[in-house]
Amino acid sequence: MIHAYDPRTGESFGEPIAESTDAEVDAAVEAAHAAAPAWRAAARPEVLEAIASALEANVEELWTVADRETALGETRLRGEVARAASQFRLFAEVLRDGGHLEAVISRQADVRRMNHPLPGVVGVFSASNFPFAFSVAGGDTASALAAGCPVVVKAHPAHPLTSELSAGVIRSALPDPALLGLVHGLAAGKRLVQHPDVVAVGFTGSIPGGKAIQALIDERPEPIPFFGELGSVNPVVVLPSAAREGLASGFAASLTLGTGQFCTNPGLVFVPDDADLVASLGTAVAGSSGSAMLSERIRQGYLDGVERLAKLTLLAEGAQGEAAWAVAPRVFTIDLAAFAEGLPAIAEECFGPSSIVVTYGDAAELPSVLERLEGSLTATVHATDVDEARPVAEALARRAGRLIWNGWPTGVAVCWAMHHGGPWPASTAPAHTSVGAMAIRRWVRPTAYQGWPSELLPPELRDDNPLGVPQRVDG
Repeated sequence: MIHAYDPRTGESFGEPIAESTDAEVDAAVEAAHAAAPAWRAAARPEVLEAIASALEANVEELWTVADRETALGETRLRGEVARAASQFRLFAEVLRDGGHLEAVISRQADVRRMNHPLPGVVGVFSASNFPFAFSVAGGDTASALAAGCPVVVKAHPAHPLTSELSAGVIRSALPDPALLGLVHGLAAGKRLVQHPDVVAVGFTGSIPGGKAIQALIDERPEPIPFFGELGSVNPVVVLPSAAREGLASGFAASLTLGTGQFCTNPGLVFVPDDADLVASLGTAVAGSSGSAMLSERIRQGYLDGVERLAKLTLLAEGAQGEAAWAVAPRVFTIDLAAFAEGLPAIAEECFGPSSIVVTYGDAAELPSVLERLEGSLTATVHATDVDEARPVAEALARRAGRLIWNGWPTGVAVCWAMHHGGPWPASTAPAHTSVGAMAIRRWVRPTAYQGWPSELLPPELRDDNPLGVPQRVDG
């Protein structure tokens, strides 16, 4: 049985949820698969907008249940429901635009190509840290449904009741409730990944979790794509020309947002060897406060991580807070040469409100060290001198999927241009994103039609283009 826990007290509450049996997983996948043909022919933009409206209409119940399970608070959770709704509305826009189909016509060779939905069910693994935006109502679900694929979600055990409630709200707006399946339990996740009707998997979680899913996929007779977001330290480089005002407070706010439980948390900060600057960062963190982490397991993982970092110099420690699963923010410091000597182990992600401040004497020494970092979702440069920043920016561009100038990495806009991916271990497929309009590309595949009769062509590839989708003709 899976129990819901209150991170503020550490106590379980509510009725436990039974782990899904193999038969229940099979039934969910097969029902979703059977619902796919009608869904691909449905007016999907209108349905996606109806889902968005349903989420907004049920926000009171959604955030209340989620807060009991996550302790993330009303403001954060209301905002996350709004973000989840905005993702469904964005994909309604994507479908109406039609550009994701990438319709291409080469008349001289008589070849026409476009994207089609993957022919099966998408399996989605919910994230712990976003009970809405990266879970049952998250971007993987929204983008897969938009593409024309039914979805079966493996709920995260940190918020089972929120998962059930979210699924119910979404199903209320779907033409067929079977288009969204929900299963619980570790064994159910394995069964889901290996079901023959599952044609792709999306996952947000740990590196070990991602490797375990990949191993299960490798056991399948037929391989399928795996889009995993696994780990990221999100390096931030503060160059000598950077404006100092607001730098320390911005760092502390980004570090402690959501008790540091963001995949875009600034885990490494490179700063000039300036005592006043380093001290200001420490002072800002010392004045911050931690709060409850999402689960006892995640809390223990954070404590293990900071214990590993204890060999470094502790720069500052914030207040822990009073919740049962609360932790204190901690920031450590080390010089660039010692940091480089400790790579790659020293730069391993510590999920939670922890960061390493790396001091350097000469900015010219940074690029060679930055090149040795593992891939990240983001990389940030603080500077006012563009020429000074260029070598660092070039090094970071090869190690991250999103580059930020004079800002902080936490906060990922749901928009057309967003890329939320990066080189391993940030993601398993760095060409793809889990946030933004292009997330839909994970769940489609191209088909080319050569010498095909017009009557048999999809409408999107016909010369009369009855649906008015963007077409690229002869280049």
